[in-house]
Amino acid sequence: MNITFTDRAMQQLEQILSNTKKRLKLKYDTDGCGCAVSGVPTLWLVDQAEEDDIAIETNYVPVLLEKSRLVFYDDNMVIDAVEGAGCFLLKSPNQILNPRMSIVKGSEQHE
Repeated sequence: MNITFTDRAMQQLEQILSNTKKRLKLKYDTDGCGCAVSGVPTLWLVDQAEEDDIAIETNYVPVLLEKSRLVFYDDNMVIDAVEGAGCFLLKSPNQILNPRMSIVKGSEQHE
């Protein structure tokens, strides 16, 4: 799997990551979606990897992903910042996986 961050995304994330010691996780969030196959990719800031997580090297920082959820992602993905919206876009050559991906921080997480 290959994840690439655009320059715009790296600039926006640098402001967030420089103020914290958290790691970046691409979480397939199913909370409130009805079932496990109806989820939404979301960026989470986490303290550490969980048992099911793997680290994917990128052109910016390593990103954690859940091994059990890899089937929901494409082989090549790009994370870009949505200008003026305070969120991110996750896309691949085949599709847009999430056009308005937010960052969930620590206490906002719900599982």
